[in-house]
Amino acid sequence: MSDFLELRHMKANIEQYHILHDITFRVPKGEVTVLLGRNGAGKTTTLRSIMGLNPVVGGSLTFKGESIRNLKPHQIANKGIGYVPEDQGIFYDLTVGENMRVAMKKENGETKARMEWILDLFPDLKKFWNKPGGQLSGGQKQMLAISRAYVNDNELLLIDEPSKGLAPIVVEKVMESIHQMKEQTTIVLVEQNFMMASGIGDRFYIIDDGQTVQSGQMNELKQDGVLLQKYLGIS
Repeated sequence: MSDFLELRHMKANIEQYHILHDITFRVPKGEVTVLLGRNGAGKTTTLRSIMGLNPVVGGSLTFKGESIRNLKPHQIANKGIGYVPEDQGIFYDLTVGENMRVAMKKENGETKARMEWILDLFPDLKKFWNKPGGQLSGGQKQMLAISRAYVNDNELLLIDEPSKGLAPIVVEKVMESIHQMKEQTTIVLVEQNFMMASGIGDRFYIIDDGQTVQSGQMNELKQDGVLLQKYLGIS
Protein backbone atom coordinates (compact mmCIF):
# COMPACT_ATOMS: atom_id res chain seq x y z
CA MET A 1 0.00 0.00 0.00
CA SER A 2 1.15 3.51 -0.74
CA ASP A 3 1.33 6.08 2.02
CA PHE A 4 -1.03 8.94 1.35
CA LEU A 5 0.11 11.01 4.29
CA GLU A 6 3.49 10.88 6.00
CA LEU A 7 4.81 12.90 8.94
CA ARG A 8 8.47 12.60 9.89
CA HIS A 9 9.68 14.15 13.13
CA MET A 10 7.13 16.95 12.73
CA LYS A 11 7.34 19.84 15.19
CA ALA A 12 4.65 22.48 15.62
CA ASN A 13 3.90 25.47 17.81
CA ILE A 14 0.85 27.21 19.21
CA GLU A 15 1.97 30.83 19.47
CA GLN A 16 5.23 30.72 21.48
CA TYR A 17 4.61 27.27 22.93
CA HIS A 18 6.28 24.14 21.54
CA ILE A 19 3.42 21.63 21.49
CA LEU A 20 4.58 18.94 19.06
CA HIS A 21 8.17 17.75 19.45
CA ASP A 22 8.43 14.61 17.32
CA ILE A 23 5.33 13.37 15.49
CA THR A 24 6.04 10.54 13.07
CA PHE A 25 3.44 8.36 11.38
CA ARG A 26 2.36 7.02 8.00
CA VAL A 27 -1.18 6.73 6.69
CA PRO A 28 -1.79 4.05 4.03
CA LYS A 29 -4.48 4.57 1.43
CA GLY A 30 -7.84 2.99 2.16
CA GLU A 31 -7.39 2.54 5.90
CA VAL A 32 -8.53 4.24 9.10
CA THR A 33 -5.52 5.37 11.11
CA VAL A 34 -6.38 6.31 14.70
CA LEU A 35 -4.39 8.78 16.82
CA LEU A 36 -4.73 7.92 20.50
CA GLY A 37 -3.49 9.52 23.71
CA ARG A 38 -4.61 11.28 26.85
CA ASN A 39 -6.16 14.75 26.80
CA GLY A 40 -3.55 17.37 26.02
CA ALA A 41 -1.14 14.91 24.38
CA GLY A 42 -1.14 16.81 21.07
CA LYS A 43 -3.63 14.89 18.92
CA THR A 44 -5.80 17.84 17.91
CA THR A 45 -2.72 20.00 17.34
CA THR A 46 -1.42 17.30 15.01
CA LEU A 47 -4.54 17.46 12.84
CA ARG A 48 -4.55 21.25 12.87
CA SER A 49 -0.89 21.29 11.87
CA ILE A 50 -1.54 18.93 8.96
CA MET A 51 -4.20 21.40 7.76
CA GLY A 52 -1.84 24.37 8.09
CA LEU A 53 -3.75 25.91 10.99
CA ASN A 54 -0.74 25.69 13.31
CA PRO A 55 2.78 26.47 12.05
CA VAL A 56 4.98 23.45 11.40
CA VAL A 57 8.48 24.48 12.49
CA GLY A 58 10.41 21.26 11.93
CA GLY A 59 10.37 17.88 10.25
CA SER A 60 8.49 16.94 7.10
CA LEU A 61 4.82 16.67 6.12
CA THR A 62 3.95 15.09 2.78
CA PHE A 63 0.73 14.11 1.03
CA LYS A 64 1.00 11.70 -1.91
CA GLY A 65 4.74 12.29 -1.95
CA GLU A 66 4.48 16.09 -2.14
CA SER A 67 5.43 18.42 0.70
CA ILE A 68 2.48 20.40 2.09
CA ARG A 69 4.38 21.80 5.06
CA ASN A 70 4.39 25.46 4.00
CA LEU A 71 0.99 25.61 2.31
CA LYS A 72 -2.00 27.67 3.46
CA PRO A 73 -5.07 25.83 4.78
CA HIS A 74 -7.11 26.46 1.62
CA GLN A 75 -4.24 25.15 -0.52
CA ILE A 76 -4.07 21.99 1.58
CA ALA A 77 -7.85 21.56 1.31
CA ASN A 78 -7.57 21.93 -2.47
CA LYS A 79 -5.13 19.01 -2.50
CA GLY A 80 -8.03 16.77 -1.45
CA ILE A 81 -7.84 16.80 2.36
CA GLY A 82 -11.07 17.35 4.31
CA TYR A 83 -11.15 18.33 7.97
CA VAL A 84 -13.84 17.84 10.62
CA PRO A 85 -12.69 19.88 13.65
CA GLU A 86 -13.44 19.02 17.25
CA ASP A 87 -15.90 21.92 17.48
CA GLN A 88 -17.61 20.70 14.26
CA GLY A 89 -17.13 24.01 12.40
CA ILE A 90 -20.69 24.35 11.08
CA PHE A 91 -22.47 27.67 10.54
CA TYR A 92 -25.18 27.94 13.17
CA ASP A 93 -27.18 30.65 11.38
CA LEU A 94 -27.25 28.82 8.03
CA THR A 95 -29.66 26.00 7.27
CA VAL A 96 -28.45 22.44 6.78
CA GLY A 97 -28.78 22.90 3.02
CA GLU A 98 -26.87 26.18 3.08
CA ASN A 99 -24.13 24.61 5.20
CA MET A 100 -23.73 21.88 2.61
CA ARG A 101 -23.69 24.24 -0.36
CA VAL A 102 -21.12 26.53 1.27
CA ALA A 103 -18.87 23.51 1.80
CA MET A 104 -19.05 22.36 -1.83
CA LYS A 105 -16.02 23.20 -3.98
CA LYS A 106 -18.15 22.66 -7.08
CA GLU A 107 -21.61 21.46 -7.99
CA ASN A 108 -21.53 18.72 -10.58
CA GLY A 109 -22.98 15.27 -11.11
CA GLU A 110 -20.40 13.58 -8.91
CA THR A 111 -20.93 16.02 -6.03
CA LYS A 112 -24.71 15.66 -6.29
CA ALA A 113 -24.35 11.87 -6.21
CA ARG A 114 -22.24 12.13 -3.05
CA MET A 115 -24.87 14.43 -1.55
CA GLU A 116 -27.60 11.88 -2.20
CA TRP A 117 -25.46 9.15 -0.65
CA ILE A 118 -24.90 11.30 2.45
CA LEU A 119 -28.60 12.08 2.82
CA ASP A 120 -29.39 8.37 2.63
CA LEU A 121 -26.74 7.76 5.29
CA PHE A 122 -28.01 10.62 7.50
CA PRO A 123 -31.77 10.93 6.89
CA ASP A 124 -32.02 13.50 9.70
CA LEU A 125 -30.15 15.97 7.49
CA LYS A 126 -32.72 15.54 4.74
CA LYS A 127 -35.54 15.88 7.28
CA PHE A 128 -34.12 19.13 8.68
CA TRP A 129 -32.72 20.47 5.40
CA ASN A 130 -34.24 23.93 5.97
CA LYS A 131 -33.50 24.08 9.70
CA PRO A 132 -30.65 26.30 11.02
CA GLY A 133 -27.55 24.36 12.01
CA GLY A 134 -27.63 25.85 15.50
CA GLN A 135 -31.00 24.22 16.19
CA LEU A 136 -29.82 20.66 15.49
CA SER A 137 -29.08 18.16 18.24
CA GLY A 138 -25.47 17.37 19.09
CA GLY A 139 -25.55 14.19 17.03
CA GLN A 140 -27.14 15.94 14.06
CA LYS A 141 -24.49 18.68 14.17
CA GLN A 142 -21.79 16.02 14.06
CA MET A 143 -23.49 14.34 11.12
CA LEU A 144 -23.59 17.70 9.33
CA ALA A 145 -19.92 18.38 10.09
CA ILE A 146 -18.85 15.00 8.71
CA SER A 147 -21.10 15.43 5.67
CA ARG A 148 -19.63 18.84 4.86
CA ALA A 149 -16.16 17.30 4.66
CA TYR A 150 -17.31 14.24 2.73
CA VAL A 151 -19.43 15.96 0.08
CA ASN A 152 -16.31 16.98 -1.83
CA ASP A 153 -14.12 14.45 -3.58
CA ASN A 154 -11.56 14.37 -0.76
CA GLU A 155 -9.04 11.56 -0.82
CA LEU A 156 -8.24 12.00 2.88
CA LEU A 157 -10.46 12.97 5.81
CA LEU A 158 -9.13 14.18 9.17
CA ILE A 159 -11.84 13.70 11.82
CA ASP A 160 -11.36 15.02 15.35
CA GLU A 161 -13.33 13.48 18.26
CA PRO A 162 -16.56 12.63 16.38
CA SER A 163 -18.13 10.88 19.41
CA LYS A 164 -17.49 13.71 21.87
CA GLY A 165 -20.61 14.47 23.93
CA LEU A 166 -22.86 12.11 21.97
CA ALA A 167 -25.28 9.51 23.30
CA PRO A 168 -24.22 5.87 22.77
CA ILE A 169 -26.89 5.25 20.13
CA VAL A 170 -25.65 8.26 18.13
CA VAL A 171 -22.04 7.09 18.53
CA GLU A 172 -23.07 3.82 16.87
CA LYS A 173 -24.54 5.76 13.94
CA VAL A 174 -21.38 7.82 13.54
CA MET A 175 -19.29 4.61 13.67
CA GLU A 176 -21.45 3.08 10.98
CA SER A 177 -21.07 6.16 8.79
CA ILE A 178 -17.27 6.16 9.08
CA HIS A 179 -17.19 2.45 8.26
CA GLN A 180 -19.09 3.19 5.04
CA MET A 181 -16.96 6.22 4.19
CA LYS A 182 -13.85 4.09 4.61
CA GLU A 183 -14.82 2.27 1.42
CA GLN A 184 -14.44 5.53 -0.50
CA THR A 185 -11.73 7.52 1.27
CA THR A 186 -8.76 7.31 3.65
CA ILE A 187 -9.33 8.52 7.21
CA VAL A 188 -7.21 9.80 10.09
CA LEU A 189 -9.29 9.72 13.27
CA VAL A 190 -8.66 11.28 16.67
CA GLU A 191 -10.93 9.59 19.20
CA GLN A 192 -11.00 9.30 23.01
CA ASN A 193 -13.73 6.65 22.97
CA PHE A 194 -11.61 3.50 22.72
CA MET A 195 -14.61 1.30 22.00
CA MET A 196 -15.33 3.39 18.93
CA ALA A 197 -11.68 3.79 17.93
CA SER A 198 -10.95 0.08 18.19
CA GLY A 199 -14.10 -0.78 16.27
CA ILE A 200 -13.17 1.45 13.33
CA GLY A 201 -9.39 1.67 13.20
CA ASP A 202 -7.02 -0.50 11.19
CA ARG A 203 -3.84 0.81 12.81
CA PHE A 204 -3.00 3.14 15.67
CA TYR A 205 -0.41 5.64 16.79
CA ILE A 206 -0.21 6.76 20.41
CA ILE A 207 0.84 10.36 21.04
CA ASP A 208 2.17 11.36 24.45
CA ASP A 209 3.53 14.78 25.37
CA GLY A 210 3.79 15.86 21.74
CA GLN A 211 5.63 12.74 20.57
CA THR A 212 4.68 9.52 18.81
CA VAL A 213 5.51 6.80 21.32
CA GLN A 214 3.81 3.61 20.10
CA SER A 215 2.24 2.24 16.92
CA GLY A 216 0.85 -0.97 15.49
CA GLN A 217 -2.25 -2.81 14.32
CA MET A 218 -5.43 -2.00 16.22
CA ASN A 219 -6.17 -5.69 16.81
CA GLU A 220 -2.86 -5.98 18.67
CA LEU A 221 -3.57 -2.98 20.89
CA LYS A 222 -6.91 -4.44 22.01
CA GLN A 223 -4.97 -7.27 23.62
CA ASP A 224 -2.18 -5.15 25.14
CA GLY A 225 -3.35 -4.25 28.64
CA VAL A 226 0.00 -2.70 29.57
CA LEU A 227 -0.07 -0.14 26.76
CA LEU A 228 -3.75 0.61 27.30
CA GLN A 229 -3.17 1.33 30.98
CA LYS A 230 0.09 3.26 30.53
CA TYR A 231 -0.99 5.67 27.81
CA LEU A 232 -4.79 5.64 27.81
CA GLY A 233 -5.64 4.85 31.44
CA ILE A 234 -7.74 1.86 30.38
CA SER A 235 -7.58 -1.14 32.70
